[in-house]
Amino acid sequence: MGFMTFALFLGAGNIIFPPQVGQGAGVAFWPAAIGFLVTGVGMPLLGIVAVAIVGGGLDRLTSPLPKAAALLFGLGIYLSIGPLFALPRTGTVAFEMGMRPFIDSAPATGLAIHSVLFFGLATLLALSPGRLVDVIGKWITPLLIFLLLVIAGATLLFPQGPLGPVSESWADAPFAQGFENGYLTMDTLASLVFGILIVSAIRERGIEDRRILMRYTLMTGVIAATCLAAVYLPLAYMGATSHEVAPGADNGTLIPSYVQALFGPAGPVLLAVIITLACLTTAVGLLTACGEYFQRLFPRLPYRAMVIIMGAFAALVANQGLDSLIRISVPVLVALYPPAIALIALSMLRRQLADAPRVFSCTMGLTFAASLLDGLAASGIEALVKPASAMQAMLPLGETSFGWILPAAAGLLLGLALSRRQGDSLDPALAD
Repeated sequence: MGFMTFALFLGAGNIIFPPQVGQGAGVAFWPAAIGFLVTGVGMPLLGIVAVAIVGGGLDRLTSPLPKAAALLFGLGIYLSIGPLFALPRTGTVAFEMGMRPFIDSAPATGLAIHSVLFFGLATLLALSPGRLVDVIGKWITPLLIFLLLVIAGATLLFPQGPLGPVSESWADAPFAQGFENGYLTMDTLASLVFGILIVSAIRERGIEDRRILMRYTLMTGVIAATCLAAVYLPLAYMGATSHEVAPGADNGTLIPSYVQALFGPAGPVLLAVIITLACLTTAVGLLTACGEYFQRLFPRLPYRAMVIIMGAFAALVANQGLDSLIRISVPVLVALYPPAIALIALSMLRRQLADAPRVFSCTMGLTFAASLLDGLAASGIEALVKPASAMQAMLPLGETSFGWILPAAAGLLLGLALSRRQGDSLDPALAD
């Protein structure tokens, strides 16, 4: 179960962004890496725990919110990690870093062919979700971990240069930069979705007692988080020592250049296998989770039809290219992540809240209002960037990506102050 969870999380963003963090941070490697681990490892682990605490998926997590707000937030999460951003990115990264060195045709043609084959295979696997644990956890993940250990060991033993200089944009706040770059993995959002897959898989093995279920879920999450951290740190170190072999490399070329320097002609083959397996397992998990969600949302469409539609749509979106997908996704993720973090924190406290709907609404409402400014400031649209940046600078910590923290705390205190004191302090939805 732990290996399956690790494989579901380990996808495109988990491989391409840690080296970029390392290259930007250079000698400030550790503060940046720790910031990245907070949002790339710690928050997803807490997300899994939150799902286990409430005993359900995103629908149950957001149940204290007004129905319209819960629906919009759920749609934002599933569309981001599904057909709009994360799902197409798995196919694009698998092509750019795994297949492109071996394809002679024009990049656009090669990407189109690869997208059809990649998402066709992912769709076939997602049509049988009950086999996820057996196929991914028992077979694919052990091979993936072994191959990643080979690259991680070679990077740590034979770095291709010293730690490089810290880039200008990272010099002032490397921790905050690493923290925000962890958003791009989308793992905290994915934990709210994958958590129910983990809980359901444990229940299928006959475990229904809430305490035992939570214990196994926590063990599963810890195994996955440990494996993720063991991947992120060597990859970030790879980026920090890449200035001689891959100076100024973009999202798709840093790792191939470094692996080529480490292993010679065998490097591209090794990388192709790793990238393809990692991206394929994540694509299958995302198709499965999103297919089940949208099938519940639109019950007239069967699960199989929903998975096929999303697989075909993701193949089309993947042809926009990796850089375009990343550029478009950044403002959306910057706006969605803080409310997701607030949701996880509130869910872990939910059993102690006398009036969960009011506390959730106040906290997440003010958190989203602040994070929306961050999203607008990162949008690249000049008419929005200037006023949003000005308002963002007025918030404490606003210039370091943490401007949402004070509004979140204020919302929590306001919600607690307005709570209607009732005899029983437990959330009735969790009484069972």
